[in-house]
Amino acid sequence: MNAYSDPFRDARNNSGVLKCPFHGEEITMLLRHEDVRLAAKNWESFSSDAPFRVPVPSEEDVRTMRQLPIETNPPEHTHYRDLVEPFFLRAKNPEVIAKVESLIEEMLIDALHKDSVKIVSDFALPIQSRALTYLLNVPESEADTWIKWGIHVFRVGEGMKKGVELEQYLHAQFDRGSLQKGDDFFSTLAHAQYLERPLTREEMMGFANLAFAGGRDTIIHTIACAIGYLAEHPEDFEFLRADPKRITLASEEFFRVFMPLTQIGRVCPTETEIHGVKVGANQRISLCWSSANFDETAFPEPMKVRLDRKPNPHLSFGFGTHLCLGAPHARLLLRTLLKVLCQRVSTITLLKAEERVEREAVYNRTLGYESLEVQFSAFSSP
Repeated sequence: MNAYSDPFRDARNNSGVLKCPFHGEEITMLLRHEDVRLAAKNWESFSSDAPFRVPVPSEEDVRTMRQLPIETNPPEHTHYRDLVEPFFLRAKNPEVIAKVESLIEEMLIDALHKDSVKIVSDFALPIQSRALTYLLNVPESEADTWIKWGIHVFRVGEGMKKGVELEQYLHAQFDRGSLQKGDDFFSTLAHAQYLERPLTREEMMGFANLAFAGGRDTIIHTIACAIGYLAEHPEDFEFLRADPKRITLASEEFFRVFMPLTQIGRVCPTETEIHGVKVGANQRISLCWSSANFDETAFPEPMKVRLDRKPNPHLSFGFGTHLCLGAPHARLLLRTLLKVLCQRVSTITLLKAEERVEREAVYNRTLGYESLEVQFSAFSSP
């Protein structure tokens, strides 16, 4: 798979920006590692206080509420983030870590008994959904409902769909949570206080919408890409197996190379200029994470997958104030997957693969798999 192609190299080296139309809106994409880092920290000039306009393309047509805390600026962002961050930090809880390891072992043991496994739909999606129940502190049976929604909450084929089913589900959960106080995600938000007032239902929905949509296909495709890569590069699989301490650096390299989210939007409150390109007031720029992750000034030999790369200042979890809430969770899942693969799987045979390609007016970017079938083989008994 050519998932680690770099369609932004020439524009990054020549001008540092790329103008691209998205659904009729022309957006100036920032491409260089340092420019992206600086803009991510500068929320006064590049604002996230822009409901529906942080994703690229924008999502006015697919959801009805502002996603929290991502679509806010400090100090509101800080107050909102404090309400939900304890749930995402559960990924560092020994009990949750043990549950994730047990889950992935269970999934792999089952997969080892099959002639083929559909990684995206039948392996990565259940792992993502069931592991999310551990973070939100809800019954694991809830994952059965989430799995039925499929890989994407909002995307279908090359288009977008309204997240009606998701919103109906979330309303029902908050109705339940408001009636009984508990320590799960929904009950906690239903009784939470924001600056000494109760959260509105719209605010509760904004948190939950991001929790379910924001880290869904990103984690699924990272898992699939890592498995696909190891299937195609058995020498790197052996490299990891030879010393499990290499897994931490390897997982960060997988996050750098297989960046599922190309970019994220920011709105300029006033007219500004970036590398000679004027951006009008209330117009958008984007922070192109995937370009920054291949910037030669930050990553020697960026097109080479180096599982021992250090340092690795990738931007796959963002940077600055809006550093991804789900980063500890994503790291736990991928590191645990690599660990259990090394312990239980001798070889991964690639059977079928269909690449997922993001096609825009001025670039095409391969960013994972639409489908991936492999066969896992166990170690032979002595």
